[in-house]
Amino acid sequence: HLKLVESGGGLVQPGGSLRLSCVGSGETLDYKAIGWFRQAPGKEREAVQCRSRRDGPTYYLDSVKGRFTVSRDNARNTVYLQMNNLEPEDTAVHYCAVRSVTCSGQPSAYPDWGQGTQVLVSS
Repeated sequence: HLKLVESGGGLVQPGGSLRLSCVGSGETLDYKAIGWFRQAPGKEREAVQCRSRRDGPTYYLDSVKGRFTVSRDNARNTVYLQMNNLEPEDTAVHYCAVRSVTCSGQPSAYPDWGQGTQVLVSS
């Protein structure tokens, strides 16, 4: 049974950076697609970015292109979301999610989710 645990969220000023971690246990993440999603208060959960071994990175939000990067450390069974030049609009609970092989921008396509980590961008 796969368990995902996110960490790395917090309060940061506009223009700052955070690196979110998603650690998997119980199964290897090596051949799975890892999606990062976020949900702001009063809004639906939206896909941010995904990375799979087969397809590489997939971007779902134009607003994060050039600022956010997904990377993997297979030895640690961990996926990271590096977020640079953060903006107040990035404030949300951020989640990692896992599905088999290929990426999808639909939250319902992912059977396994972490608990989320709060990112607050404010001066």
